[in-house]
Amino acid sequence: MLVHIPGLLTPAELAHCRQTLEQSEWVDGKVTAGEQSAKAKYNLQIPQDSEVSRSLSDLILRALGRNPTFNSAALPMRVFPPLFNRYDAGMEFRAHVDNAIRPLPGAGFRIRTDVSSTLFLSEPEEYDGGELLIEDTYGTQSVKLPAGDLVLYPSSSIHSVAPVTRGSRWASFFWSQSMVKDDTNRTLLYNFDRSIIQVRQSMSDDHPAVLGLTATYHNLIRQWAEL
Repeated sequence: MLVHIPGLLTPAELAHCRQTLEQSEWVDGKVTAGEQSAKAKYNLQIPQDSEVSRSLSDLILRALGRNPTFNSAALPMRVFPPLFNRYDAGMEFRAHVDNAIRPLPGAGFRIRTDVSSTLFLSEPEEYDGGELLIEDTYGTQSVKLPAGDLVLYPSSSIHSVAPVTRGSRWASFFWSQSMVKDDTNRTLLYNFDRSIIQVRQSMSDDHPAVLGLTATYHNLIRQWAEL
């Protein structure tokens, strides 16, 4: 399931992120790559343990917490603190699959990466190339979104970032461990939740149809969730 979430960040939050990143030091992006990914990865990142990374990560986590679409689509149990990358002209990230397990910084345990997310921080007209290319059952999906928009997709997907040929592409990226591990089941629940919202717009919350659909939705989560 590939989900586009427009305007995850407010204009003020986006401006703050951009201004902060412009004044920050970037390092080789291979520092967070696995052995195989490091051979395909050519970009820059903000150091994960820096104050800049921690403060902007907290800002994005707060934005995720208030966004109903993210919570419906990802059903997150744990979210890896967002990281920040940059692709200048000539940089790319060739086809790869994200690591299945990642240690959660400062927590003393690891998370399973079920859902990958990319939050675009540069406007599409600021750079050429740099599309996020995601392989799914319908072929390769090309994603290049306005600044402040988020895309989430299964971490099991083979994906890449096309070479940037002009300008600079900035983004935040992170992973979520979902309460529902199976992507097919997560997709069913997400579509079910969207349908319930549509039904509630034309019926009262205590209508038997709304109550029945809501009960079924939560009973499916109860059956599939792993806590």
